[in-house]
Amino acid sequence: MPVEVPQYHEFLWPALQAVIGLGGSASISELENAVIEDQGISPEVQGVLHGDGPMTEIQYRLAWARTYLKGMGLLTNSQRGVWSVTEMGQAASEKDIPKLRADYMAATRKQSGKRKKRGKGQPSALDNDIDQAEANAEDTWKDDLLDLLLKMSPAAFERLAQRLLREAGVQSPVVTGRSGDNGIDGRGVYQMFLVSFPIFFQCKRYSGSVGASAVRDFRGAMAGRGEKGLLITTGTFTNDALAEARRDGAPPVDLIDGDRLCELLKEYAIGVSTTERVVEDVALQPDFFRSLEPK
Repeated sequence: MPVEVPQYHEFLWPALQAVIGLGGSASISELENAVIEDQGISPEVQGVLHGDGPMTEIQYRLAWARTYLKGMGLLTNSQRGVWSVTEMGQAASEKDIPKLRADYMAATRKQSGKRKKRGKGQPSALDNDIDQAEANAEDTWKDDLLDLLLKMSPAAFERLAQRLLREAGVQSPVVTGRSGDNGIDGRGVYQMFLVSFPIFFQCKRYSGSVGASAVRDFRGAMAGRGEKGLLITTGTFTNDALAEARRDGAPPVDLIDGDRLCELLKEYAIGVSTTERVVEDVALQPDFFRSLEPK
């Protein structure tokens, strides 16, 4: 039986309330996690992919919800992907949402009619306006990058993680996963001021969601060897996985999802280059990722 995922318009009010509840502003991942938790969305629903992935259907529909909330004047977003509530959003009530959505759709259709008069065969202005708003809200380069990462072999992806950790200051990172190191793909030493400690990492090239069991298994593999773990995935983490990673009384596990991984690769210029303009251009370097494949 197919898993039913709420429609984007069912997320309009929950998404707005999530931003308000987070202090009036939120990153995309914070907003997504808050809505998932508040709505009690099951891990099964969280794992449904949009098309062939790597984006999940929940992420895709929440992206549309954010786009509509922006068009309705209730949210705004910065170039860094931080969403914040407007004065109008603060004052809105749940019963206002249907009318505001209808007004926004009517306005875009009206604009569409004006543009159609300028020439036949042009794309719908409704599509253009919404697609442009979504393009401004979401960094589409991340989707392209995640597609590249998903095409890498496991060994190449582990080498990429090794390179990232080295750039981030981890000393002597080594890949151990190919030798069957009990679920640990690599290790290194991180030094902070006068102290240093071992760090273990595991890579999961997933297009879906990583659940709490993966966090528990990784923590079990680290038992007796160290207390600092890093779990890296191209996908997302369920809310249960996030809670398990921070569970009281257990060694913490830091989680890097696909969105954060893309940001880190861009930050350290690993296979990603940027061109500074008024708007930043981001260009992928596919040859770099292919160079990581074992010869």
